[in-house]
Amino acid sequence: MPSSSLLVGPDKNGRSVAIVDGVVVRDAPADAPVLSCADGEIVPGNVCAHTHVYSALAPYGMPAPTPAPENFIQILERVWWRLDRAIDAETLRAGARDYVAKALLAGTTTLVDHHESPNLIEGSLAVLGDVCAELGIRAVLCFGATERNFGRDEAVRGLAENRTIEPSPILRGMVGLHASFTASDETIAAAGDLARALGTAVHVHVAEDVSDVEDAKRRGFDGPLERLIALGALVPGSILAHGVHLDAAQVRLAARNGAWFVQNPRSNEGNRVGYAGHLSQVSTVALGVDGWAPDMAEEQAALARLAEQYGDAPVAGPQAAKRLAAGHALMAERFGLHPEPLAVGAAGDLVVRREGAVEHVVVAGRPVVLDRHLVGGDPDTFTATARAEAARLWDRMANV
Repeated sequence: MPSSSLLVGPDKNGRSVAIVDGVVVRDAPADAPVLSCADGEIVPGNVCAHTHVYSALAPYGMPAPTPAPENFIQILERVWWRLDRAIDAETLRAGARDYVAKALLAGTTTLVDHHESPNLIEGSLAVLGDVCAELGIRAVLCFGATERNFGRDEAVRGLAENRTIEPSPILRGMVGLHASFTASDETIAAAGDLARALGTAVHVHVAEDVSDVEDAKRRGFDGPLERLIALGALVPGSILAHGVHLDAAQVRLAARNGAWFVQNPRSNEGNRVGYAGHLSQVSTVALGVDGWAPDMAEEQAALARLAEQYGDAPVAGPQAAKRLAAGHALMAERFGLHPEPLAVGAAGDLVVRREGAVEHVVVAGRPVVLDRHLVGGDPDTFTATARAEAARLWDRMANV
């Protein structure tokens, strides 16, 4: 359906959604193509507000670290920092195609990605952007600047890569920082300056583990959040991933500075860093997967379970749905759209479900899944290629 307009519906509830130039409108043109779904239900697409597409190959046989990590920093050093140093363009592209395909088939229409590949800085965001355009997912991309491998020059190059993102109807950029504990004051300040110059905000991990807090205190700050604020890097609209080790006052301080939080419950549980219980102090909290599978129903279920376990009543059980729903407003800020999904002026992103299963997916008015089949390619081929590239990645990872 190559057209600038689309009418979806009516569905079994009598709902129809008209989309023109990627945005929901009140009425579709008379000649607009129609995507029928009389026995389905139109719902908003899901937003994954924080992920790492570069980790997409991890499920395909990533070797266990030896010796086994005993804390969060060792998990980073023995697993994820070795993996990201081993990434090249071919592995990144193969993993991205597989990950984006799985996201769309699960009804996820937006990925907010935080990318890192220290030996593939220049051009890495173009690889990701090309895959997102090819398969038709909405994305917000950034490169996480850090000094953990090659010092200040690495950070300068990482920040510069954030300049390369060309906005499109389905693509926006942010300025990435890995985390306070792997960046100097100069790099953090430069990230804030660059975000303001580009008219965007910063995407950074904050207080995922207590080690981030301890590092900031050694540097003379009350914590990583206060360090970002003091150095001018907490630009309004910034995304703070995790926030596990922030107290209630710090969470409210971040919100007063216009920041979003993104909770990643499966990852936090898997890394044994704790539960971000104080995030319920504010409403600007969305849901992410931190590199885990991009099926947001699975992440919502994990949040519902863990919130019950930790006594986080505002998002326990069925209340977890509101944290997933908040991602629409986060995404809308970056694209200048209405924050209420499927309202006039909102992103033209939706899912048609039949008996709960994803039947059709539309992003910015473009059908990207039809009759449960990915439009832009063969998912089985993507997975086979990803598996082959994963074997090559594990060989390289053993030598970094």
